[in-house]
Formats: sequence, structure tokens, C-alpha cells
Amino acid sequence: MSDLLDTIRDLAKPTDSKILMVVLDGVGGLPLETNGDTELAAAKTPNLDALAAQSQLGQVELVGAGITPGSGPGHLSLFGYDPLKYVVGRGALSAVGIGVKLGAGDVAVRGNFATLGEGRIVQDRRAGRPSDEKNAEIVAKLKAAIPDIDGTPVEIYTESEHRFVVVFRAGGGSPLGANLSDVDPQATGVQPMTAQAHDDASQKTAQLVNAFVQRAEAALKDETQVNGVLFRGYSDVPHFPSFDAAYQLKAACIASYPMYKGLASLVGMDVLTVEGEEDALDGKVQALKDNWSKYDFFYFHVKKTDSTGEDGDFKAKVKKIELFDALLPQLLALNPDVIAIVGDHSTPSKLATHSWHPVPLLIRSNYGRKDLAQRYTEDEALKGSLGLRRGTDLMPLLMANALKLNKYGA
Repeated sequence: MSDLLDTIRDLAKPTDSKILMVVLDGVGGLPLETNGDTELAAAKTPNLDALAAQSQLGQVELVGAGITPGSGPGHLSLFGYDPLKYVVGRGALSAVGIGVKLGAGDVAVRGNFATLGEGRIVQDRRAGRPSDEKNAEIVAKLKAAIPDIDGTPVEIYTESEHRFVVVFRAGGGSPLGANLSDVDPQATGVQPMTAQAHDDASQKTAQLVNAFVQRAEAALKDETQVNGVLFRGYSDVPHFPSFDAAYQLKAACIASYPMYKGLASLVGMDVLTVEGEEDALDGKVQALKDNWSKYDFFYFHVKKTDSTGEDGDFKAKVKKIELFDALLPQLLALNPDVIAIVGDHSTPSKLATHSWHPVPLLIRSNYGRKDLAQRYTEDEALKGSLGLRRGTDLMPLLMANALKLNKYGA
């Protein structure tokens, strides 16, 4: 464990108080014009506004100044795990999230289906966000075309929309390394990159990845939209200290997307069943209500505030924020002792990708000091009493506000 987790483990005590951490994925934004409103500021959020007036606000940097976090590092930071120490690729998170077991020496990788134009130029990194049914159809086609590569077993799984997972199995051979460069250029108008190994152990993995890309494009050559694959987030079997043990909490995850369920599972949270369509907020609220008496910590994830930002759709992101605001009273009606609302990173519609900008943080408990912030927005968060924090500060703050920490020292 890190020093911080060691300290918290020694100070933590079980109590009857309940903590609700709401993660509005990618919620931080930017104005489209100088001095304009961000998505949060433009949204009509009467319930968030009322909550902010009763709360403490601040800002959070998930990794460090100027560093743009991926969703994995962003969430690890919020859960109190130093993302510079506890490193895991998105492949393992997605694989575990859909129930795939990884063995020693296996490598999992997150894939995007993409649209490639003439000269293999990336036109759309998400292939128009195909339906889950289309995703499954393409995965079946790839399974038939690539059951193995030079004797190395290859497993291909549907995740959702444009996302899929590939697992290269070590089998009886040498362990596969996961230290290699991405195929996904994370930009359009350029060709996919060639995977390059960063150490000797990853040389074979790079060869497997590049062969997969070539064979996948051949198998999908007759597809008009989903005709390429992009890889990033390679990872082998990760190991994390137990969240429950570190914080003396019985913790539950309420999420729909496999990556977030996978991360929660890796740190030891129970992943609750959510009924309804993917990221159906009503289903998540119902799961929270049904399990409220069984746990003392809940991680509640909202995805579409990020997806709309990645699509560069300012108005749609505003709408998703307003939809969350409309259901907020149902969360508050459960009367959590501590509620936090935060993002795992910023995804401004203006950039259509993750960014380095701090995200606003809100904490309400019975033990907060007077705060000048009146809305849950980036500008108002600057006025808040919590100031600028590292993401790893959040869990100790929530534990303290829930009266779950003993005094440190004499």
C-alpha cells in the first residue's frame, strides 16, 4: 500500500454513516467562446444549485498540473490510489468488467472500431458509435478470421458501441509483456500507428498486435463504416490493495460500462446489477435504492456527460447534465451522511477529448464550513473553501466528513 493508504487504514473505523460518491464522467468543460459559459454553467441545474449552496466546493487535479488523465488513472485517484504508482491499462479494466479472467502472462488490450478512408487514413476513431448489435456482428467476423496468431490464442470480446477487448493468451509459452506503444493515434486525418515494444518482453506482443491489425482490416474490407481497429491500454494482470480493507468500508459500484465495473472490481467493490439500457440512470437509481441498507459506500457513475463531450456536442452535454440534475432529488432523498459530486477528468466539447483542466468538486455533510460557492460550476468552484486538491485527497475528506477516521497521533 502507499503511505496514504497505510495511514488511512490505521485511522479508519467502521460506523453507520453512509457515503455516496457520484462521478459525472468528463464533466469539466470549456466555453466555446472567450469568457462564455462552460457546459455546467450553461445547464439549468436548480437541484445542483440548491445542493451547492449547502456544500463545500473546490477543484480537483486527478494526476497533476497539466497532465491529462485517462479514465482509469482518474478513477484510481478518486478512490485514493496514487495513479503514478498503481498503473493499469484500460484493456485489463475492460476485460475484468465483462467477466474475462486473465492469467499470468496474458495481455488484454482495449480496442476501438474505426472508419478508415483511402490510404488507411483515420476518418472516425469510433466508427460512428455502432450499435451493440453491430459490434457483436463485427466481433463474430473477427473471431472467425483470427482465432490465433502463429499459435498464440486470441480471444475477442464485445464491450459496447465501438469498444471491444482482445486478450492474447500466453498459454504454455513465455509471458507476454504489456509495455508497448498504442496503435490508436487519438486523432483523425492520420494513419493508425504501428505498435512498438518498449522492452524485450513486449517484442512478441507488438508483433501480435500489428498482425491482428493487418488481419482485421483484411477481414473488414467489405464494411463501409467499421473497417479498421485501433488499440490502446495494454495490460497484464493487475493487483491492488483492497478498498474495503483500506477504508473499513463495505463498498458497492453502480455503473454500466465494463471498464468502470472492472476497475471497481479490481479494488474489491461489489458490482451491483443495473437493469435497463446501458447507462440508464433510472436503473442506477433503482439499484442504489434497492441496496441502500446493505453498504456504507456507493460509487455511482454517470457516463454520458463524457460521451457527449467526446463527440464535441456542447448542447448534448448540457442536456445530459440537466438529466442528472432532474434525478438528483432521488439521491438526496436517501439522506446520505456525505455526498460528493466530482468528475474523473474534464472532457470539454470544444476539444472533443479529455483535457488537463481541473474538475469541480462538491462535498456536503453536516460538518462543512461556510462556503461562498452557489452553483456546481467551474467558476463557482474557484470560490469554494476546499481549494485545489489532488484526487487522492478526496477519500480522506469523505471519510473525515463521515466521522470514519480516528485522530492521528497523540
